[in-house]
Amino acid sequence: MVSGSPTITTANFGRLCQQLPSFSPDEFVLVTGGLGYIGSHAALELMKAGYNVIIIDDLSNSFSSVRWRIQQLAAAHCRAEGRPIPQLRFHEADYQSPAMKVILEQYATPSYDGGDHPRSQIAAVIHFAAYKSVPLSILHPLDYYENNVCGLVRFVRLLGSFHIHTFIFSSSATVYGSKANTEKPLREEDVVHHSHDPNRPASVEGLACPYARTKYFCEAILADVAASDPRWRIVVLRYFNPIGCDPSGVLGESPRATPTNLFPVVGQVLTGQRDQLSVFGRDWPTRDGTAIRDYVHVADIARGHVKALEKENTRGEPFRVYNLGSGTGSSVLEVVRSLEAATGTEIPIVWTGRRPGDVGFCVAANARAEKELDWTPIVGIGQSAKDLWNYLLLQQQERTLPAAAT
Repeated sequence: MVSGSPTITTANFGRLCQQLPSFSPDEFVLVTGGLGYIGSHAALELMKAGYNVIIIDDLSNSFSSVRWRIQQLAAAHCRAEGRPIPQLRFHEADYQSPAMKVILEQYATPSYDGGDHPRSQIAAVIHFAAYKSVPLSILHPLDYYENNVCGLVRFVRLLGSFHIHTFIFSSSATVYGSKANTEKPLREEDVVHHSHDPNRPASVEGLACPYARTKYFCEAILADVAASDPRWRIVVLRYFNPIGCDPSGVLGESPRATPTNLFPVVGQVLTGQRDQLSVFGRDWPTRDGTAIRDYVHVADIARGHVKALEKENTRGEPFRVYNLGSGTGSSVLEVVRSLEAATGTEIPIVWTGRRPGDVGFCVAANARAEKELDWTPIVGIGQSAKDLWNYLLLQQQERTLPAAAT
């Protein structure tokens, strides 16, 4: 436990277990890529909900300091509610490396039923450790297939050997391919891997880049795994466009690699790291000519993982897919205007051609998540823009503190 955290007593144990329907106080959720953008916010929301968390991250696109930011925010939240502060452990490792077996062995325990097979304190895994850049996947497809697909196969096999069978997978709206261009909200049924309807076989159309194909292949592999072994409980969450950051300004998006998503790129323009924002295409068949996307606050995305973890035990299905989207779309230009309103700064734009792999319209139908997970996004684009600006201002203050102190 973290120093200063309340002791788990008989009195509060029952309340804690109500929050964790199938978890005991000595169990953990393992989060791969847990110091990255979405992974760090998911780790925070898990701890705020009362879950112990183990983070695996190789720091190739993140920073170790994020761990302490998660810890700080989770501790403040739990103290404010008078609840025990869950444990947060960190292991620096590539999820594909031999080190993962050593790490999992640390959490293996003798079988409760006296059998020969070890059980694990790790009750569930949330997997974020994938490469995610569309342009880089086109330039380096083998790297993407190796890390995203081959790595997943080895990892799932390893988890199964430790009797860890609850798995939440970070997927993407890119699996819908050219179906996004129908200009209709995308439903989970638009891309299926196993179907009980003989007239509706597994289908995919027009996957536009290697990144999208890796996500589709991983989904298909996981569907096959779940169909082959009833012990597995696998949830696939298809993200649309995560934006924003924790409203405290303490936790945000700070990749080591060059960002390609709209919000962090605009952040670099606002902080002087870029001269202007490149907007890819002004001739899309949309209301202002710029591409329309379904933007969702990253905290809402993170809460979707907590909901998936809570609800998978009640549904009892081995494999289920959910969109995490708002159900409404905003154009790139509309988002830029929201950021200008939040910051009071005009954002210079340069218009360029469409990028390979892009689509003009990509919006989620989210009725399934709302009905089955009791999840809907609650933070709008305006607040997301304010949260980003708050984060950028705090980062600037932190960078100037040493100079000010001298």
